[in-house]
Amino acid sequence: MVKSNNPKVCVFDSGIGGLNLLYECVRRLPCVDFEYFADNFRMPYGNLAKDVLMSYVEEIFGAINERKPYVVAVACNTVTASCIDYLRAKYTFPIVGIQPAVKPAVSAGGKCLVLATQTTTESTAVKNLVKQYGGDNTNVVAVPKLASLIEKNEGKADRAEVISLLPNEKPDTVVLGCTHYIYVKEIIGEYYGCPVFDGTDGTASRLCGFFGKTERSSQRAQSVTFTGGDCAKNRRIFSGIILSKGGFPK
Repeated sequence: MVKSNNPKVCVFDSGIGGLNLLYECVRRLPCVDFEYFADNFRMPYGNLAKDVLMSYVEEIFGAINERKPYVVAVACNTVTASCIDYLRAKYTFPIVGIQPAVKPAVSAGGKCLVLATQTTTESTAVKNLVKQYGGDNTNVVAVPKLASLIEKNEGKADRAEVISLLPNEKPDTVVLGCTHYIYVKEIIGEYYGCPVFDGTDGTASRLCGFFGKTERSSQRAQSVTFTGGDCAKNRRIFSGIILSKGGFPK
């Protein structure tokens, strides 16, 4: 096997949630190798005690550090909200974290509803984000069981089950504060009858900024590997995402 000289990007999520971000990064970045780190068997992260969450994240970032990554993308809102300051202080490589897309949602006007995990809703980071951009028109609500439902059903959760977990609100915009929720974005949008925002595009754009390129080249197909958790499931769902989006543009 020929050793790759491409820069390495590591993407980390508790489970399948970050695969949509992985797709977007692979789509945009030529000549970059990707390694997806997951922890499917111990998710959801959003209901964990802080010390337990930190111990899991430390373990996985120890493995990521061994890869000598050019940059790391944290696709888990819970880890971004609770751990990213610590991680950035400890490691020398750049770390891009995903955040709820409160700013663009609020800019659209009206009442904004942020759906997230328990830990994310309680975090200082999200409270500050809402204070900065959301004002009094933004309500942050925890949906504790939704990420597990989506993970269990590999992103194909039943519409009635999803709706049964959603809060009774009447927002003008909804923000998905967990990457797992993206799999049921259409269901959520239809239920509330309003635009739904997530942080995928903004996170991918920030990551692309480290390379100075934002479009995929047809010259080189990247190496995309999977580490940790249920690799077979993650690889299978990622392949499904590629097919559902018609592959990669040439």
